[in-house]
Amino acid sequence: MSALLQTLTFVYPWLLVALLSLPVLWWLLRVLPPAPKLIAFPAIRLLFGLESEQRTPDKAPWWLVLLRLLTAALIILALSQPVINPRTTVTGSGPLVLVIDDGWAAAPDWRARMETLTELLQDARREDRPVRLLTTAPGFDGTPPQDRGSLRPEDARAIVDALQPKPWPTDRPAALAIVQGWNLEGATSTFWASDGLNGPGTEELAETLQRLGSLTVFEPNQIQRPIIVEPPSPSSLGFEFTLRRLDSAAEERVDLLAIGADGRIIGRSPGLFGASETEVKVEFNLPIELRNDITQVRLERRLGAASVALLDTRWARRPIGLVAANELDSGLSLLSESFYIRRALEPFGSFSQGPVDTLLKAGQSIILIPDSAVLSDTEVVALEEWSSEGGILVRFAGSNLAQHDNAPLVPVELRKGGRALGGAMLWTKPLGLAARFPQESPFAGLDVPDDVVVKQQVLAEPGPNLDSKTWARLSDGTPLITAESKGKGWLVLFHTTANAEWSNMTLSGVFVSLLERIVQLGQGQSGASDAPVRLSPDKILNGLGRLDDPSSAAIAIDFSADEPVTIDARHPPGFYGISGEKRALNLGPAIGPLTGFESLPASINKAPYGLEEQFDLKPPLLLIALLLLIADAAVTLVLRGFAPRIGKPKHATATTTSLLAVCLLAGLSLVPTPSSAQTIDGANLSLDALQGTVLAYVITGDEEIDRTSQAGLTGLAAILNQRTAVEASQPVGVDLTRDEIAFFPLLYWPVTATQPPPNAVVADKLNRFMATGGTIFLDTREQPVGGASVRMTNNLRRLSVRLDLPPLTNVPPGHVLTKSFYLMQEFPGRWNGGAVWVEPDGEASNDGVSRMIVGTNDWAAAWAIDELGQPIYPTVPGGERQRELAYRFGVNLVMYTLTGNYKADQVHVPAILERLGQ
Repeated sequence: MSALLQTLTFVYPWLLVALLSLPVLWWLLRVLPPAPKLIAFPAIRLLFGLESEQRTPDKAPWWLVLLRLLTAALIILALSQPVINPRTTVTGSGPLVLVIDDGWAAAPDWRARMETLTELLQDARREDRPVRLLTTAPGFDGTPPQDRGSLRPEDARAIVDALQPKPWPTDRPAALAIVQGWNLEGATSTFWASDGLNGPGTEELAETLQRLGSLTVFEPNQIQRPIIVEPPSPSSLGFEFTLRRLDSAAEERVDLLAIGADGRIIGRSPGLFGASETEVKVEFNLPIELRNDITQVRLERRLGAASVALLDTRWARRPIGLVAANELDSGLSLLSESFYIRRALEPFGSFSQGPVDTLLKAGQSIILIPDSAVLSDTEVVALEEWSSEGGILVRFAGSNLAQHDNAPLVPVELRKGGRALGGAMLWTKPLGLAARFPQESPFAGLDVPDDVVVKQQVLAEPGPNLDSKTWARLSDGTPLITAESKGKGWLVLFHTTANAEWSNMTLSGVFVSLLERIVQLGQGQSGASDAPVRLSPDKILNGLGRLDDPSSAAIAIDFSADEPVTIDARHPPGFYGISGEKRALNLGPAIGPLTGFESLPASINKAPYGLEEQFDLKPPLLLIALLLLIADAAVTLVLRGFAPRIGKPKHATATTTSLLAVCLLAGLSLVPTPSSAQTIDGANLSLDALQGTVLAYVITGDEEIDRTSQAGLTGLAAILNQRTAVEASQPVGVDLTRDEIAFFPLLYWPVTATQPPPNAVVADKLNRFMATGGTIFLDTREQPVGGASVRMTNNLRRLSVRLDLPPLTNVPPGHVLTKSFYLMQEFPGRWNGGAVWVEPDGEASNDGVSRMIVGTNDWAAAWAIDELGQPIYPTVPGGERQRELAYRFGVNLVMYTLTGNYKADQVHVPAILERLGQ
């Protein structure tokens, strides 16, 4: 109590002077005469007309005077507006100035930032101060930061509520130019909602804001600071990601999630920042089939475009097969072609070596054939069919291939024999590579080394199509690498060996680059790799790190390895191009080293986000005074004889004291305390359930499923509050054995294999719930694979054995559930393809609402969100579009249970309008 009084202050303390008038009120209230006594005495008529010349009024009872003095004191205290834990925010005589960093680094602490700004605007409204609002990031349309002028707190609140973080950096020099042009009257209260990162113009902006008046800089705490996820680099086990953060003395654990195109979580890998470590490497070790499905890697429970690394098809590790020359060919010898091929390609794919039939059964994207491998006719036919279906077949020439007239599986016709370009008995010298690779080849843009020489090669027969099939040449124009498309695949031939026998190309880095470009052709990859190409935006990352449709300001990008793209409103991070040629533009590489606000002047006040919570005692004090006035009026009526007598005076005194105590306790119960909190359990479930529309779920006893149900209904409640007039409160978990369920319009019941069937008492409660207007939504959470349908159907039958189940049928076209809010015919959840059953039309007695709805698609998991508002579970196979449809079904479901056959009645609107027209 003493600590509470130490934090008490008054907004209008001068009103407390009125407390000095209480002694005067005491004297005035004491002159109230008591009520006349009623005595049944017949002789009283003899006294009529007799009047005493001296009139002496008696004093009012002390307890009534005390009641009135207490009422007056409470009114005076309330008008002085006492506050517990007061905060001093808006000071000075000038406006409230809010500078908001809304660039990419603001996303992790965006919710705390908005709550702090909302509280500041509430203080400005109470103080009747104008507001100057300035955001430091360029707008979504590419416009620089703009001054919005002097605003009312209400108008500033509307602008702040509509703000969203941008996926590009702030422009503090532009914001500084705006602040330098301000001419504000009086000393301002300035608050800078910063992202905590240093950059150009930061120190100058802080000094300029400080000259306006008091300056407070809000900085995010450790868990609110951004962490950057760099694009991956290939490793021997898979992908390796580099994570960067601000320097910190605390350890921090993070988790990376690998996510597929359909939104499902493919893998999870932890990382740990040690104390004072600013970088950590996190590696994903996944099977090749799963790695190829990854489209993005993001930090779990961390918002922001910088916390996401997008992966396009260039990062997929293709399964690579190498045909063994013989059963003993292990590729370990430095003279073996397999040794050089393996060392060059292992970082770019899953490598396998073996016979042709084994490789084809394993499903390879690329197969390489060294010159030493001899192919049978059956193997040649099998490889031709495989290549026509999309495989990339790469052959290397040598002494064996040079002896064939019509060699199979080659893109061009070859001359028999080889061409020697150097030797003791020859006039020719070894040749190097041409100055550049042809522009139409996938090798375009690669640097050509000067030290590569070719001593021998297999020549191609001249022909009209030889030039278009040539991907690389020697310095004299002779084709060195040729290729031809075969169906959906390619045939590629190196006109020299894969070892150092005919050329030293395999000892140089260009050999690795050439094979890497060829690998990128696999699995539908187009011929262009890192060559300059112009692509239009397909999906972009918003400021919170979620893929969204591009805005009208986003334009096509000329991708080039030599010219990095600047991230801004015209070039936001995201996917560019179509599926066959899609590039990922990531924010991480565009962000330099991270530094904090160490250079700001020491005189600037720094604070974490979140203002101290204050409690205004004016409303409860006025309520107590009102209750005391009502008690005073009631007692006065009794004492003056205008109400039935209570009995003896001491009874009246006791009754008045009781009324006074009740009024005080009722008012004090409304006084907020910093530690007050509301809980929902079986004891006060009925009171909480009466506040707004509450969605309820059945507690199954399975902790994971119960958490999913709560998170799912929380997400659905948020959608209802955003899109409809329904005011949904936090969801409630109910125990069917002890909690009352009559307060809820809808009861979500996930079906589990371990949940016991309801006993007779619970079954009677559920039957009464359905008979009196409630709806039970049974979700079997059935993924449409394997024998899940039979198992979940048995679980449903076991749980509903004692229930009065109505006849059910598939939701027919035109049912109210298909149009209660959104128009839809399919009802996907986490899964898709399952059915939904309702009572047939005409059977439902509760205003046309089905007493029971049964579905199979695990809707709670599709609706579920975490504390940051991010989806928890993937929706398969439709991704985020399927999640949106699941939310729409949830909205339709709630509106259907709340409005009954309201939508069904609208089918009569045309007939009604026709009759009105007559």
